[in-house]
Amino acid sequence: MSKGIIGRKLGMTNLFASDGRIVPVTVVQAGPCTITQVKTMAVDGYNALQLGFGQRKSARINRPAKGHLAKSGASPVILREVAVDDPSRYSTGQQIGADLFQAGERVNVMGTTKGRGFAGVVKRHGFHRGPETHGSKNVREPGSIGCSAWPSRVIKGKKMPGQYGNVRQTVRNLEIIEVRPEENLLLIRGAIPGPGQGLVMIQKPKFAK
Repeated sequence: MSKGIIGRKLGMTNLFASDGRIVPVTVVQAGPCTITQVKTMAVDGYNALQLGFGQRKSARINRPAKGHLAKSGASPVILREVAVDDPSRYSTGQQIGADLFQAGERVNVMGTTKGRGFAGVVKRHGFHRGPETHGSKNVREPGSIGCSAWPSRVIKGKKMPGQYGNVRQTVRNLEIIEVRPEENLLLIRGAIPGPGQGLVMIQKPKFAK
């Protein structure tokens, strides 16, 4: 069965391991998520669960969405789907929390990186600066970007200034250090993409047993 849950990144802290080492962890509020729809192979062509996370005022939900969410009784901020092997084990309105995972498990975490707007090559790609003395005017500029007689054009994929961040990113194979089901918290080793309070998706890798 594929495991997955919607969460919210709360921040980072440290934990002491049993051998005294300091382990950096990211604290994630994992759920509780409400199952808003159970999708089956017979009806939808694939097996999946539609999960809802957070709470939203009913006045901010349009009528078609209210009709869709009426069966589960939820008013979530965000909806996401998670593939499952046996959807018959679940029902609409069921709650899923952090106890879906165990300490020591490996997970993939998907989130949206911090948006930094339009950035130059020094900030975006880590280019070195040019000299600042002797009349140099090439301090933070990218320099020459084109080719010579052949192919006489700028190659696709050239590192250039542009939009930096605000992209969906997946960090794979992160270890869950601790699970606190009473608080719906997962403590995941290392950093995950996104700002504080950013929404993330936590899934068990497909290849994991």
